[in-house]
Amino acid sequence: MKSFRKELVFTTKNRVEFINITSQVNEALAESGIKEGLCLVNAMHITASVFINDHESGLWNDYQNWLEKLAPHEPVSQYLHNRTGEDNGDAHLKRQIMGREVTVAVTGGQLDFGPWEQIFYGEFDGRRRKRVLIKIIGES
Repeated sequence: MKSFRKELVFTTKNRVEFINITSQVNEALAESGIKEGLCLVNAMHITASVFINDHESGLWNDYQNWLEKLAPHEPVSQYLHNRTGEDNGDAHLKRQIMGREVTVAVTGGQLDFGPWEQIFYGEFDGRRRKRVLIKIIGES
């Protein structure tokens, strides 16, 4: 069995952003040489997420509106976590809802997706450097 590891780094301009990272994951898969196995992609920060969904702008607006209703950023005083000097209590909750990671089967050297599926990085407390891990295991 073979294993491959790569990190992506993001510093978003906005506090909340969704970034399609499917092409970067495909590049990592090609670099790995793995043809059959599993690909794990996870956010390496507690206020960011990796998830699979459709790439459609209306959906992104729906996500942002829905998440803001569930865990509004302001007032920041509503979160006990923010008593530590942070202002990102909402970002931790948003990450919990959207998830930490995805695992995708690798078949014939390709990510084995269903229709419309793509991989996204979700940032909920941006404007600073954060990492995403790609770990691929399998056979050549």
